[in-house]
Amino acid sequence: MMNITENASHETVAPLSNRDKILQVALEEFSEKGFSGVRVEQLAKAAQVNIRMIYHYFKSKDQLYLDVLEYTVNELRNNELQLNLDIASIDPIQGILSLYDFTEQHFATHRELFRILQYENLHNAENIQRSSHIPLISSHLLHYFEVLLQRGEQIGSVRSGIDPLHLYTMMVSLVVFPKSNAYTMSFMFKTDLLQVDWQNEHKLMCREVLNSFLKA
Repeated sequence: MMNITENASHETVAPLSNRDKILQVALEEFSEKGFSGVRVEQLAKAAQVNIRMIYHYFKSKDQLYLDVLEYTVNELRNNELQLNLDIASIDPIQGILSLYDFTEQHFATHRELFRILQYENLHNAENIQRSSHIPLISSHLLHYFEVLLQRGEQIGSVRSGIDPLHLYTMMVSLVVFPKSNAYTMSFMFKTDLLQVDWQNEHKLMCREVLNSFLKA
């Protein structure tokens, strides 16, 4: 058992608010079952709150789902900002590879993110288009790429003519595909693509591909 001295050396983790607890449980439920597969009654039971509390915070299931989308994308974008990349001075290729490393790690540890985004894509982004917040919190990302690519071109380390959005889309493709399709590909090729060693080897290979593509 941990004694008083040991307790004092550990940071106290603040308990989640009821709203955040509902959002986290709802994210798990929506990412697994999609919008139509989730019942508010079951969600309330899983979050250990009553239904009235859910409707107090979110008004409707539609609003809860939209808030879940904003919650999970906001987490991604806030964590990107916490990288504290000095895009004005960092080596441009290293800066882009740092963004790749972060993106790979975030999607590896937040599988619910690409699952709920896949659901949105299957439904033509009907719900996410109702959000005015998500485009705003994503605006810094292309700016990062624009500055790094421009600086790389100026010093001659990065090939010219790379479009920031094309680059980010390619990067996310390298990250997400081997995770979102791992179960079917594992069956087809009789290899466990979710094995840690396989994922790490694939990450290094994709990183080398990206590095080679960027170089002038």
